[in-house]
Amino acid sequence: MLSDRIPHHPVETTRQTFEQLGLSAAILSAIREVGFEHPTPIQASVIPPALEGRDLIALAQTGSGKTAAFVIPLAEKLTHGKGLRALIVSPTREIALQTQAFIELFGKNHELNSACLIGGVRMKPQFEALKESPDIIVATPGRLLDHIERRTIDVGAVDELVLDEADHMLDLGFLPQIRKIVQRLPRTRRTMMFSATMPPSIEQLAQTMLRDPLRIDIMPKGRTAVGISHRLYVVAPENKRACLLALLHQELGSTLVFTRRKVDAEWLFHILERQGHPVSRIHSDRSQGGRTQALDQFREGSHRILVATDIAGRGIDVPGITHVINFDIPESVEDYIHRAGRTARVDLEGIVSTIATWQDLMMVRTIELEIGQQIPRCTVPGVEPWVEGPKKETTKRRRL
Repeated sequence: MLSDRIPHHPVETTRQTFEQLGLSAAILSAIREVGFEHPTPIQASVIPPALEGRDLIALAQTGSGKTAAFVIPLAEKLTHGKGLRALIVSPTREIALQTQAFIELFGKNHELNSACLIGGVRMKPQFEALKESPDIIVATPGRLLDHIERRTIDVGAVDELVLDEADHMLDLGFLPQIRKIVQRLPRTRRTMMFSATMPPSIEQLAQTMLRDPLRIDIMPKGRTAVGISHRLYVVAPENKRACLLALLHQELGSTLVFTRRKVDAEWLFHILERQGHPVSRIHSDRSQGGRTQALDQFREGSHRILVATDIAGRGIDVPGITHVINFDIPESVEDYIHRAGRTARVDLEGIVSTIATWQDLMMVRTIELEIGQQIPRCTVPGVEPWVEGPKKETTKRRRL
């Protein structure tokens, strides 16, 4: 079912009503059918200026309603039959599919037609979808550029561009493709960027693609959700696997395990499977069918554990995740925040456990500075902890 592709979990809302945001009766009817009663903070902040045609940079944590924040004004402004008018670019296939589901729900009263162009699937069904003259295309960067270069789509009349998870696309290898796509679009277009993080260097780059953008930032202080318990397990490199297995026996809830590399996700999946754990895995080398099946198994609870890489993990919006385990420490603070954002949604609580070695301690301290707290050092039975030496500040005081 279409609704199965849309995440359903509690989200913090405002006291405003959607009627106060300047939406038409047709769109309000679709919103009521979906079951939305009040806009979330990001929706209340974004929808009015989006209806006015402003360029936007909008920051909000994962699970806050960002997708509806840009789909609703697009559905309001566009009408069917005028050709391709809007592009929504997403970093992962899963996010693209979820976004298309939102478009089909909110745009049905305007008879909006959408097509989803993603990698990992056959081209023929996408060619067939493009013959239906979509009003909106949702796509991953590589596949979208492929269609543009094949001239199977004409982007010359596009006047709405949305970059979802913009920091991820611009910072982790998608920038050349995004630039090529943007060069093909009309300069008079309106651009909206949405993300859970936006480092200054990436924001400066984003500014070159937008015109006088309005910045909307409703990220919580400390940048990670309230209700998260952060834990750090410092061990010898050869003890990381034993530490993970101990944690999986210690915390028995729905668990998301992150690795840095695809090969490590595959390796770890097979280890856990041999240990008898109900586990799935998701990474970019898996087929779209395999990734969808893994997410469904995790969402439905038939598999308690999901092993993921950062890129594939951006499409994971599953309610009730109680434990996020960083088997490999993330390469950046932004990745840590994205990973942590998969748990402790709204008023729920969650645990983020990071397994680290002495080589990771510099990144640990960078993360601690950014989130505004020291991460408690913890141990698990049967795994000897690696003891950190004195910090530089302590060493300097001893020399005085």
